[in-house]
This record gives sequence, structure tokens and C-alpha cells, in this order.
Amino acid sequence: MRPENYETQRQPPSHEYELNIGPNHPGIEGNYAFKLRLHGDEVIEGRADAGYLHRGFEKLMEGRLWIQNLAITPRICVPDPVPMEISYCLAVEDLCGLEVPERAKWLRVLQAELSRLAAHLFTFGGHAATTGMYTPMFWGMADRDLILDLFEELCGGRVYHIYNIPGGVRRDMPPGFIERVSNTIDYLESRLPDYDNLMFRNRVFVKRARGVGVISQQHALDWAVTGPNLRATGLAFDVRRDDPYLVYDQLDFDIVTEDAGDAWARALVRRKELFESIKIIRQVLAKLPEIEGPIRCPIPNPLAWNVPAGSTYVRMESSKGELAWYVVSNGGEKPYRTHVRGPSQMHAVQVLEKLSVGCRIEDVAQIMFSLDACPPEVDR
Repeated sequence: MRPENYETQRQPPSHEYELNIGPNHPGIEGNYAFKLRLHGDEVIEGRADAGYLHRGFEKLMEGRLWIQNLAITPRICVPDPVPMEISYCLAVEDLCGLEVPERAKWLRVLQAELSRLAAHLFTFGGHAATTGMYTPMFWGMADRDLILDLFEELCGGRVYHIYNIPGGVRRDMPPGFIERVSNTIDYLESRLPDYDNLMFRNRVFVKRARGVGVISQQHALDWAVTGPNLRATGLAFDVRRDDPYLVYDQLDFDIVTEDAGDAWARALVRRKELFESIKIIRQVLAKLPEIEGPIRCPIPNPLAWNVPAGSTYVRMESSKGELAWYVVSNGGEKPYRTHVRGPSQMHAVQVLEKLSVGCRIEDVAQIMFSLDACPPEVDR
């Protein structure tokens, strides 16, 4: 028998329905659920639902030695792990007053820009796949693998490198590494026209991406949007130039911007940043033979390292946007508190929920990928 208030209990109304995207879905870089309420093909509401990945990095780090946490940091953003390593090391170095050798700074920039290349190739290949174009994704993964080969040669790890340590880097470049990096980026640069013809001049992709997921510059600032997503609204802000770290103030590169603020503009910014990263890498390769000396400074026994008490906040530019660490030490062998200010927290939750309202169901996955978020960074 139906209850007396049966009619009022019916939720949602018959003309609305709910649909879950994820937690296993190609619309975002990892396991992440996005719950939609729809009216026909139009999204009425979108609710982000994180928590399907390895979680609690920040709390785990409070129970581990300073040096042990290096194995955790790259897992916070798998497609672009290098900035996580470097920024954590910058925080520890600031607390300890360590002066990183010049050669180590240049090696860090080399690794960071190679990681940016790999991350962007992964992202816009996946973005194309959300519009039904799978060839750019296959090309992007294959070309990205060439960069992972370089990482494996440099440090032994293809995805989780753990190459950086407080005070510098673990090892110098192997013989012939500069030539192999140069050959790889020459090849990648020669591939850019192919990507343009296949994806960025493709009428299907352009028509699907233009006017979708539009963010105005004012909304971008109000919503704490950073990185390529912010630069796609016309604001030329990049931590590498505006608050330089390592040796970025000695490098010549342009800040890429677009004005439309839509999914197309965000993809185009990342495409153009590939060329800028290649330009930076060439400058680093030309400079490294001139810089001799150590690759790290002396540090105490890392298994009994009491980092001086204090707190610090450091930031840098990852492929996803502005990445920062807030680290507190009470003078012990382990961090008292660590906190990651990652761009994905804003992009994959607040921004995604706002942009999804009013869009069509077939554009949801594209909006998700155009924001280029890392779910483990949300689940940190």
C-alpha cells in the first residue's frame, strides 16, 4: 500500500533524472565521480564527489620522516609529479636555510619543463577523446612515453621520480643525456604541426570546444582559477615570471594567453605552452655544460634530521596552475603540519560545478578535461 504522502515523496520530478559520471570515466584524470541532475539533455545541477583514490597524504606526512615524505609527494598529481617534489623540497630548504647549488637548480628546471610537456600531451589528447577523437590521445600517449624514457634514464623512475631531495637532486645527468633530450624535443617540435592539423584545426573539435564552459576573467579571479585556465581568460599571470624561483628569472619565455575563456581557449593555451617549454629546455641544455660543481648541499643524517621549528609557504607553477605548500615544523624529525594548495581543488570542485549548470550532457566530460584537474590532489 502506498503511503499517504506518496505524491510529495517523489523526488526528483518525473521530468528530471540523475546520472553519475565516474568514478571510472575518461572525463577527468583519475577516479572521480560527478553526479548530475538533468532535464532532458540539459544539466540542472552538478555535484563533485571525490574520495575514490588514495587519500590523506597530508596526514600521512605528519607520521613520516622528512626524507620519507619524498615518496608521497609525486603521488598527489600523477600526470605532473615533478612540481610536487620540487615545491616540497623548496619548503624544507626554506625552513632549514639550505642554499641549493646552481647546477641543481638548472637540473630541476629541466625536469620540471619535461614534466610540463608530458602533462600537456596527456591532457589535450584526453580532451580530444571526450569529443570522440581518439587518435590525438594515442599520439599524445606515445609521444609522452618518449619523455618518460628520459625520466627513467635520469632517475630510474618513469612516473614517480623521487629525483629531488632537500638540498638538491639525487644524481647528475648520465653521459650523452643532453644530446638525447635535445633529439627528443626536436622530434616533439616537429610533431606540433601534425597535432595542429589533426586536432586544433579539426572542424569537429573546434566546433565542439568553442563557447563551451566559458569562464570570464572576473569569475576566474573570484573562483581562484590559476594556470592555463586563468591565462585562457586573457590574464597573463604565471608564477615562473611573476614570483620567480629556481633560475626562471634567467630564462626567456613568453606567457601564453587567450581571451575566450572557453574549452577551446584552454586547450589552445596548453598547445602553445608546449613550444614555450621546448624553448626553456633548449636554454637549459645550452647552459648546463657551463655550470660545474655539486648537485646538492650537505644535509644531516636524513633518518635523524631535526628540521628547525618554523613555518613556510612556497609556491610554483605546475602544468595545472599555481601549486603551493604550507609546511610547519616543531623542530622534530617529522613535519608537524603539511598542507597542499593545489589548483585541482578549485578547478575540479567549485569551478566544475558552476560550469556544468546549463550545459548539455555531451559537453560535461569535455569541460572536466579542459579544466585539467588531478583527482588525487583533491583527495590529498
